[in-house]
Amino acid sequence: MADITSSTPRDLVEAAGMPVGSGVIKPEYDPRLTNEDLAPLRDQHWGSYNIFAFWMSDVHSVGGYVTAGSLFALGLSSWQVLVSLVVGITIVYFFCNLVAKPSQQTGVPYPVINRSAFGVLGANVPAIIRGAIAVAWYGIQTYLASAALDVVVLKLWPSLMPYADVNQHGFLGLPTLGWCTYALLWVLQAAVFWTGMETIRKFIDFCGPAVYVVMFVLAGYLIYKAGWGAINLNLGDVKYHGWDAFPIMLGAIALVVSYFSGPMLNFGDFSRYGKSFKAVKTGNLLGLPLNFLMFSILVVVTASLTVPVFGELITDPVSTVARIDSTFAIVLGALTFTIATIGINIVANFISPAFDFSNVSPQRISWRAGGMIAAVGSVLITPWNLYNNPDVIHYTLETLGAFIGPLFGVLIADYYIVRKQKVVVDEMFTMAPEGRYWYTKGVNPAAVIATAVGAVVAMIPVLWTGGPHMHTLAQYSWFIGMGLGLIVYLALVPAMKVKELSRVV
Repeated sequence: MADITSSTPRDLVEAAGMPVGSGVIKPEYDPRLTNEDLAPLRDQHWGSYNIFAFWMSDVHSVGGYVTAGSLFALGLSSWQVLVSLVVGITIVYFFCNLVAKPSQQTGVPYPVINRSAFGVLGANVPAIIRGAIAVAWYGIQTYLASAALDVVVLKLWPSLMPYADVNQHGFLGLPTLGWCTYALLWVLQAAVFWTGMETIRKFIDFCGPAVYVVMFVLAGYLIYKAGWGAINLNLGDVKYHGWDAFPIMLGAIALVVSYFSGPMLNFGDFSRYGKSFKAVKTGNLLGLPLNFLMFSILVVVTASLTVPVFGELITDPVSTVARIDSTFAIVLGALTFTIATIGINIVANFISPAFDFSNVSPQRISWRAGGMIAAVGSVLITPWNLYNNPDVIHYTLETLGAFIGPLFGVLIADYYIVRKQKVVVDEMFTMAPEGRYWYTKGVNPAAVIATAVGAVVAMIPVLWTGGPHMHTLAQYSWFIGMGLGLIVYLALVPAMKVKELSRVV
């Protein structure tokens, strides 16, 4: 039988469920560690715009807007929120470049590159942790998109209003209408994911710019209603001024980093498709500091104008759109935010657990099966209860940051400090005891211990909210976990006899 993949057009390969440039499997690769989704890519062709579009989809979502808007609840003025957002995203940009390089140069996804630090079997530890976190985020973003869709449905069919009231018709904290829209979006996202990576790339290329159009129109509408002079960067509920605002702004910066900590950690799942590291860095520059600055300005202007136009501060773009006296505008705006949120969900919270869960058992769990595991899990955690007010949002971000931080610290310490940016790709796919990444029965105890120490310590202030200064420290859970993970790992490397790599073989 002929080798069909060698002559089949790329779109048919995609329809078969394989990402573009599916991996090259060498005869010596152990099947317990290998499938075509995890193996090194044969075709890395994403350019700067594709990476830029990825970040646009990640930033331009209801979740991103709501998270930015929640910073107003800290008692900061609009300009202080804007500065916090920009500084936070610049930190994310720097760290994303660090994470991008090992996967771009080796062509393997996040769970595989972790085999050099955690061991060929120990890499399942970060894969499962990151996969579980992605499941939570997948559910949260699907819920936020469904809330936007609810606005459209209720505008078109007001008689359904009783079914949008959880007290009249609902269970597990979500009204019947919410369940229906959540289920609809759940199916739509699964359908897009199922078609493969190239379709997803085209989808996210559209989503980010579409939201920009709606955001500019929304801001223009509010300016038209209130006038340019109504843009006020000092909102009425500002509690902190001068240097008193500085520690609050630091906490806000930390929350921004926590919000992006998930896609930042596993950014290698996407940078592996980059045709060069330079292209990836350029895409990151356009998509993070520059793009996020523009988005942040739009958020600040739009949020501040809701006060003179609607008489109250509204930090949810869907709620803002819903106040407009135009059915067409409401439907268009809400649908656009819904589509954009689907975009971020697929790229950030569907693809990553697909690789993560596939890494656990490559021969039993395909890329698509891993994604469906995440989709099912996202319903079981009732995500609407994790993101329903500013306090809960911050608690959720702090908890996720506490677990993601150590994983980041270990990966960076191992690749840049211990390995000096050199990894033997083929040895990440062997179970041979003499393999460089076998360590102790396939697990590097130094990496596991460092992760555990970082996560446990970072969670103390998150859980012990009544302790001295604990509430403040909780905002820095990602930084605490990252720093401890990095330091503890480097301290344990000599004792655990981690093999340093002085040359590529």
